[in-house]
Amino acid sequence: MLKLAPSILAADFKNLGQQVVETANAGAQYIHLDVMDGAFVPSISFGMPVIASLRSCTDRMFDVHMMVEEPGRYISDIKAAGADLICVHAEACRHLDRTVNQIKEAGLKAAVALNPATPLSVLDCILPELDMVLIMTVNPGFGGQKFIPYTLEKVRALRDVTERRGLDIDIEVDGGVTCDNVRELIEAGANVFVAGSAVFKGDAAANTRKFLEIFEEYKR
Repeated sequence: MLKLAPSILAADFKNLGQQVVETANAGAQYIHLDVMDGAFVPSISFGMPVIASLRSCTDRMFDVHMMVEEPGRYISDIKAAGADLICVHAEACRHLDRTVNQIKEAGLKAAVALNPATPLSVLDCILPELDMVLIMTVNPGFGGQKFIPYTLEKVRALRDVTERRGLDIDIEVDGGVTCDNVRELIEAGANVFVAGSAVFKGDAAANTRKFLEIFEEYKR
């Protein structure tokens, strides 16, 4: 199933709750929440209080993307704030297996993100434990970046690996995703699409529906 995950990092924070509701009501299946610590990535975004305050706005899947060093320290707090899925970066975890197991033991879906230049082989051992892999299609830390073309082949290679190993794993892409390139990403094997500026620049509900109309093409 193809799923849209609007990234609130690109939303108007004066009207954050309203914009979350608009995208959810327009049909977005996930809400993507980027937590940044100023260490793993240069930017600082938001944390548990913002996630918790938005939880009452919608029952959509809260997809929390932890761009922080040693995210295992925060799993219980992120769960308490309302996360349904926690995605951690392989590059940020000293003991990736332990961190993934912390997420699973908390009763949440577990995902691992890979930066553009990080090889898929990092996931060879842990892949069967995951619900989702996030392929970063830009370098993490800032919204509004341009899609990195070689990451398309990385998505294709990951889908080949999951099919060969018989694994039912979502493949999410994040960075520079637009209505102009989403078809290529679908055809490469991605099925969860993080979109920030492409959703929240302009009419968020209308932009959400444009993505979903494209998704409908692949159900026929």
